[in-house]
Amino acid sequence: MKKLLVLVLSIVTLNQTLAQETKSAPKTPIGGRPSIPSDLNFEFGFNQLTNRPADLGMNFFGSRTFNISYQFPILLAGDHSGFTLNPGFGIGSDKILFADSKNLFLDPDLGANSAELLKVTDVYGTAIDLKKNNFTANYFEIPLEVRYHFNKDNYNKSFRVSIGGKFGMLYEAHTKIKYESASKGSQKMKHSQEYGLEKFRYALTFKAGSPGFYVWSNFYLNDMWEKGRGPFATQASQVNFGIALTVF
Repeated sequence: MKKLLVLVLSIVTLNQTLAQETKSAPKTPIGGRPSIPSDLNFEFGFNQLTNRPADLGMNFFGSRTFNISYQFPILLAGDHSGFTLNPGFGIGSDKILFADSKNLFLDPDLGANSAELLKVTDVYGTAIDLKKNNFTANYFEIPLEVRYHFNKDNYNKSFRVSIGGKFGMLYEAHTKIKYESASKGSQKMKHSQEYGLEKFRYALTFKAGSPGFYVWSNFYLNDMWEKGRGPFATQASQVNFGIALTVF
């Protein structure tokens, strides 16, 4: 979270610098966005796994995604072609709430950098009152997309669609468990390790919307876990989707 806050502050500072260099930028009617040629995106949505075994159950509403990214446009084929290339950088945070009060733990048979899925009560005892239980993976990301603007005369007031890709690098993963028991009272545990996750991931991306609001989806092309290192030796991959706000 601290790294995320540092990134947000850095991006805001960069955009303020760009804004000072822009002469009295006019406002668009969508939320009063200033016409700065860049986007600070906040994406909210859901995180799901495809091609997963039945034993790897998930809670839909508890498995969420939050992405923040900064992107800037590069004109393609002239000022009024409608096309821009939009590279950028950001952070993605994917949370999974496993079904049946389960979570990831180190697999003793596989050793370091591995994961097995167990009931929390099988690890900490049945006489506990489970308050919080989830898994989170965090990534540095580099998005790159081609964007088409339907209003070719004013991109800042145009509906647009984007297709592209995203490259991510895992920088931290952890489980967070909180429970209460008569013998130990309130217990909070956060265990950080890689849990057999792939270090890098690749996705196809799609976006559609206005300068201030859009819908989005990511379709990841590789497995979430390294071969044979995840729970049930799964070859599951991720799909994310949701809505987003652009504040610059």
